[in-house]
Amino acid sequence: MGEAVAALPQAAFAAPGGEADWTVAEALGHTMEARRGLSLAASLAASGRWPADAGTVVPSVPGPAGVTRDQLLERLSRSQAQVDRAATAVAGHEQDACPLDHPVVGPLRCGEWLLFAGVHDLMHLEQLHRLRAGSPSG
Repeated sequence: MGEAVAALPQAAFAAPGGEADWTVAEALGHTMEARRGLSLAASLAASGRWPADAGTVVPSVPGPAGVTRDQLLERLSRSQAQVDRAATAVAGHEQDACPLDHPVVGPLRCGEWLLFAGVHDLMHLEQLHRLRAGSPSG
């Protein structure tokens, strides 16, 4: 994802992002926030620190518009660091239940949430590649 973000001209971040009426920056921000949140949930559940007052996931929230490539790359770096920390916490607890309440995906185990975060990344990365290629299905 970092390579794709780095390869885009700055003007592309304000272009239609292939998801609802979001811009590329909003779609990328959504992806990075989802990866951070899903991996954090897996980590908290695996370590027995799930908050009693955890709310329901609100899907399909765009990231901020008007961000720069450098800001997106920094967000990507922070979200990847969260995934790395979560993977360490989830190791050995992949099959443990995770009480994350996601209205679209449903219940998954800790390891499955990490896997889903990666699949979600790939879905949006494919969107980005289609947009770069000029595909009308982007």
